[in-house]
Amino acid sequence: MAALSAWFWNERFWLPHNVTWADLADPAPGVEYPKAGHLFTALPLALGIFAVRILFERFIASTCARSLHIQPGVGRRAQPNAVLEKVFTSITKNPDSRHLDGLSKQLDWEVRKYPWMWDTRHCWYGYPYQVMTPGLYRYYVTELAFYWSLMFSQFTDIKRKDFKIMFIHHLATVGLISFSYVNNMTRVGSLVMCVHDASDFLLEAAKLANYAKYQRLCDSLFIMFSVAFFITRLVIYPVWVLNSTMFESWAIVGPYPSWWLFNFLLLVLQVLHIIWFYLIARIAVKAMLRGKVCNDVRSDIESSSGEESNTPIEGPKASFHTPKGENGTNGHCAAAKARGQNHSSG
Repeated sequence: MAALSAWFWNERFWLPHNVTWADLADPAPGVEYPKAGHLFTALPLALGIFAVRILFERFIASTCARSLHIQPGVGRRAQPNAVLEKVFTSITKNPDSRHLDGLSKQLDWEVRKYPWMWDTRHCWYGYPYQVMTPGLYRYYVTELAFYWSLMFSQFTDIKRKDFKIMFIHHLATVGLISFSYVNNMTRVGSLVMCVHDASDFLLEAAKLANYAKYQRLCDSLFIMFSVAFFITRLVIYPVWVLNSTMFESWAIVGPYPSWWLFNFLLLVLQVLHIIWFYLIARIAVKAMLRGKVCNDVRSDIESSSGEESNTPIEGPKASFHTPKGENGTNGHCAAAKARGQNHSSG
C-alpha cells in the first residue's frame, strides 16, 4: 500500500516543478493550505443533504407548499471601520484606484476581498502557496457535498435517456472539485463553481412557476434562464475561466502533469455545456414561436415508448414532471425541464 500511495501522490504529477508536499505540510502559524483529508468532511454532509432531500420530497413538500411563507432575508451589514467611514463621509463616496491602493496599505487589507474574481491572474500568483480561507473552505466542502448528494440521488430518481451523460457530468464535477482542492487550485475552482451556480436560481424559479401552473411566468423565466445559461456557460466560462486555466497559468506557473488533467476535465464540462444548451435552445425557441413551451425533446424513461406528453427532459441541474392537461397534453411549462436532475463545475 505504501508503494501505491507513493505512486498516486507523486509530487511530479500533482505539483509544479521545485515544489514538494513537504513544502506545503508545515505552513507558518495561522496559515492553512488544503489537505486531501479535508475532502472527507464532505461525505457525511453529502449524506445529510441527500437524506434531507428525500425526506422533503416524500413527506414535507406538499405541506410546505401550502403553508410556508418565505420572507426576504435580512441583509448583511458591513463591519464598521472608522478609517473607511471618514473617507466616505469627508473625502469621497467613490474612491478611485489611487485612494483604494492607499487605503489597502494603511489598513493592511487587500484592495478586493477576492482579487482573483476581478483579475484571474491572481489565481496563479504565488501558486501553490495560497492560503485557504475559512470562507473558501466552507464553499468548497458545501459544493462537493451537494454534488455527491446529486450523484446519490441519480440512482433513486427516474432513469432517463441522459443518465450516462449526467453520470459523466457528476463524475467530472466531483473529480474537479476534489482535484482542484488537493493541489490548491481553489481560486480558479471557486470561479468555475460560481459560473455554474449563476443561472440555476432561474431554473428553480421556473420549476416553481410550473408547479403553480403559472405558464407565462414559467415560460418567461425559462427564456431568461436560457440566456443566462448561454452567457455563463458558453461565453464567460470559456473566455474568462478556460483562458485563465489554459493560458494565464501556462505563462505564470507553467504546465505539469496534473495541469493537463485539470484542463482536460474542464474541457469535458465545456462539451457538456454545448450539448445541454442545444437541448435548452430547442425548447426556448419553440416557446417563443408558439407562445408557450411545448413538449420535451426526449422521453422520460429510457425504455418508454410513446407517452411523450408527460416527459421531462434532463440536464445539468434538476428535472421534474409536468402534469398532463385535461386533454392529455402537456398543460403546463415543460421548458424548465430542459436541464435535468443535476448540476455544473458544471
